[in-house]
Amino acid sequence: MQQSSAFPGALSRRTVLAGAAALAGTTATTAATATTAQAADAPAVAGTTTAAASRDAGRPAKAVVFRDVRPFGTATARDLVVVDGRVSDSPAPRGAKIVDGGGRIALPSLVDAHIHPDKTTWGGSWVSRRPASGIADYVAQDVELFHSQRRPVAERAYGLMAHAVTRGTRAMRAHADVAPAYGLAGVEGLADARERLRHALDVQIVAFPQHGVIRTPGTAQLLEKAARTGAIDMIGGIDPIGFDDALDEQLDLVFGIADRHGIGVDIHLHDRGEKGMAAMRGIVARTRALSLAGKVTVSHVFCLPGLSDRELGSIAADLGEQDIALTTVAPSDSLVLPIARLREHGVRVGLGSDGVRDSWSPFGNADMLHRAQLLGWVTDVRLDEELPDCYRVAAHGGADVMGLAHADLEPGAPADFVLVRGECLPQVVVDMPRRDMVVHGGVVVARDGAFLD
Repeated sequence: MQQSSAFPGALSRRTVLAGAAALAGTTATTAATATTAQAADAPAVAGTTTAAASRDAGRPAKAVVFRDVRPFGTATARDLVVVDGRVSDSPAPRGAKIVDGGGRIALPSLVDAHIHPDKTTWGGSWVSRRPASGIADYVAQDVELFHSQRRPVAERAYGLMAHAVTRGTRAMRAHADVAPAYGLAGVEGLADARERLRHALDVQIVAFPQHGVIRTPGTAQLLEKAARTGAIDMIGGIDPIGFDDALDEQLDLVFGIADRHGIGVDIHLHDRGEKGMAAMRGIVARTRALSLAGKVTVSHVFCLPGLSDRELGSIAADLGEQDIALTTVAPSDSLVLPIARLREHGVRVGLGSDGVRDSWSPFGNADMLHRAQLLGWVTDVRLDEELPDCYRVAAHGGADVMGLAHADLEPGAPADFVLVRGECLPQVVVDMPRRDMVVHGGVVVARDGAFLD
């Protein structure tokens, strides 16, 4: 998904959002993740739909034994016992259902911490893209594409999100464009898709002002309306200086809505240099002032990779103190976040897909195993001890951002896992084998690449 060097003058999503100048001080990182205990302590965002929350109280325990599996690629296969949607270290209860794993590797399901399902053309006819010279051009093309689609947002989003499940995704944070051009169609469509997928996928919805909070009149009122509906978990923002040209006004408005409605914040920040750092300082200050620690995320954050080690350490300490999470889509070696360094300060960092076959780009597949491979590719990892870290960021990093427990196959963990054929985890990251079986809450929700309703 990188711009080919054969076309240095071509504009892409990455070149427009990141700017033309190369970042200094590129950091090749080895991804690191939080422990299970840290994930358990991570604050959950209000409104998240989970399979566990929908279980019926008072019914007999449901037990399933996944026979002959190799957790994380161990040499010896064993049984994985699941009781009421969680991994158990007790013997299987009498009458437990048996599912044959056939010696496959069992791995934690993955979390997409940043995706835009409302924009997708997934499952539809091919769309030819036109040149664009900046975010405003892409936004205009978003509107054209929206009105040209015969399938509503709910149908398109459902198709993409169900596909993500077949590739092993257990949860996602989904951004829905909110602007006068759409009203709340994006939020409503994602809410509908979330409801249809509640047995297979945990979803948080962000009301995202892609057209700008301040520069597009009427957007602020729509964000407030979206928060009042109770359908969203977070309120978004975008480049307070570089795009909205209203640092304090935008951040005050976004954080004010979050504070009034008890929801989180997730701000897209593509601005680099001092513009990006000024926005980061404003975000940290408002998180502290409103006691929103643990409820704020900044996505992309292209201003961080170019910092000196001292500068990075200083801002990372502030982020860790206020428990502000970050997400990256690993777009290139110069723009991927320095995950290991951030984790030293306790900063939660997740990995995401971003846009998938939308007006911005024909690329994307909502396959988080592929994204883990891309993370390894852009950070130039090659050792067996490094490749699994890429997988863990895709599995546990996103869980940390979303406030979910790690699905680490340990007793008490959510029984969210995938079964694949392979030798070991490093080989799985490189080869990306088919997800033969996807399990969510102890229930098989996909087999052989097909989603099970």
